[in-house]
Amino acid sequence: MAFPERFLDELLARTDIVDLVSESVHLTKKGNSYWGCCPFHSEKTPSFHVVPDRQIYKCFGCGKGGGAINFVMELENLPFRDAVAVLAKRAGMAVPDAGGGSSPGMRERRDRLLEINKQAARAFHKWLYTPQGAEGLAYLQKRGLSKATLTNFGLGFAPNSWDALIRELGQQGYDKRDLLDAGLAVSNKDGRIYDRFRNRVMFPIIDIRGSVIGFGGRVMDDSTPKYLNSPDTPVYNKSRNVFALNIAKKSKAGRVILTEGYMDTIALHQAGFDSAVASLGTSLTEEHAQLLSRYFKEAVISYDGDKAGIAAAQRAIPLLEKAGLKVKVLRVTGAKDPDEFIKAYGRDAFARLLDKSENQVDYRLAQIQGKYDLEDDNQRVAFLQEAAQMISTLHSAVEREIYGGHAAQTAGVTPETMAQEVNRALKSRLRKARKQQERRDLAPASQLQPKNRGLRYENIRSARAEEGVLRLILLDPSLLDRMEGLTGAEFSSPLLGKTFDLLRQRAEEGLSPHLAALAEDLTGEEMDHLAQVAAQPESTAHSDRSIRDYISVIRGEGLLRGGSPEDDLLRAAQKKYLEKKAYMEEKP
Repeated sequence: MAFPERFLDELLARTDIVDLVSESVHLTKKGNSYWGCCPFHSEKTPSFHVVPDRQIYKCFGCGKGGGAINFVMELENLPFRDAVAVLAKRAGMAVPDAGGGSSPGMRERRDRLLEINKQAARAFHKWLYTPQGAEGLAYLQKRGLSKATLTNFGLGFAPNSWDALIRELGQQGYDKRDLLDAGLAVSNKDGRIYDRFRNRVMFPIIDIRGSVIGFGGRVMDDSTPKYLNSPDTPVYNKSRNVFALNIAKKSKAGRVILTEGYMDTIALHQAGFDSAVASLGTSLTEEHAQLLSRYFKEAVISYDGDKAGIAAAQRAIPLLEKAGLKVKVLRVTGAKDPDEFIKAYGRDAFARLLDKSENQVDYRLAQIQGKYDLEDDNQRVAFLQEAAQMISTLHSAVEREIYGGHAAQTAGVTPETMAQEVNRALKSRLRKARKQQERRDLAPASQLQPKNRGLRYENIRSARAEEGVLRLILLDPSLLDRMEGLTGAEFSSPLLGKTFDLLRQRAEEGLSPHLAALAEDLTGEEMDHLAQVAAQPESTAHSDRSIRDYISVIRGEGLLRGGSPEDDLLRAAQKKYLEKKAYMEEKP
């Protein structure tokens, strides 16, 4: 069963979207609305629009949009019911029982998975100090981790047994299916179910709310993979969570230190560098970068100095910069990784190294330089051309001049010569961008289509009128009484028709017909598009005439859709009649 509609109505009435969004986005008022940099994608020029009188937000960059519930769902990666619970707590409202039925809802399922993970983490930690976990404890102690660190990070051990965790949690009332759902067990081809993690040191993965959402495990023998991570589940997505961010987000350091793995991160924390984090079983993603940008203004990449670490740093730099973070790169010399460096040279030496972290542009130039022999003229030219392409992507003319000078000095040419090469590369990039924009501008009809291809309009003229009807209703719900019997079935767009019927039904039931109230009835993609529709300008100054015009178009286009050729003349005549009728009604 869903939440009572009147509860959701009151919740949205108590939640001002400007106040909600302002908790995570700096907003600037312009006219009757607010603008800021989008929290869902990386940008430096604000394209995130909050419209208080319609209680919606819309980003004109990434396309995200909706009401207060959608905002929390997207920002915190929560399902509908969890987002409602967050808003209810914020508004000081008790969440009513939305249960019933024989199968648990999404919230109950998430709660159960989180509880299973918590109990699994306790079991792993307990086993670390038993004879079964002796090898794992010896490994962690050999790596120099104190008992306090083992406790703070909840480290544990999965016994070398097929079903130790299944049996342990079975005694607490969890069955094998529960563990499969949580990613703690796997099923082979013959249907046998066994523990996913066996003979491994265990690293609980904890989200920013403090919940155990998954695990990473390092094997104690020669088995592969060396590190095994939980699969994606309803509570865990490796591309949208970062290891140790639950601790690092509280740091006063002002900069996040990115490492390649669990052990480097934990070793840095033990040495007092409490802003260290690691991505989870995958390269850094745009979602990771955006998440980090909510808590830090600067990022220091501290990956291994091997080929794989260099490649990972090169991939991470543009993602972090795009998220608005100032990026530096730490070159660890005399050791293969931060953990080894601290053991060899001490905490203070690493702190000095950290403070001397290299600007990411110089780092990238150094990586380009390493590909060429600058004693060879042909290779020197190739280095300068590749460096010019990279420098041309820098936003500031000052940056382009400074780093162009660095490249010129490296290759032994004049700064003026390098500046010409950078400008040539920049002009080429701008030409390509202009051509792409021209191609888009020459296809105006495509600009009127929803970005999501699954929501494409079959009849743009009718759909534009249908959008107008929805905008008028959202601005003035009383206009629903003047719709001349219009129904969603008459709309050419299934989405717009469904939305019209939902708003009308809410009004008939005495509920607020606002877009924000439809968060549970619409998918994220549908809400994104409808927020785009609602954010477009519309005036209620001549609403009666606008409604007649829109309905005339909708019904006229509806008459021309489908049917046999013999009906074409009849439809055309009917359309003319409707248009003439509308004209006569407008005459004074």
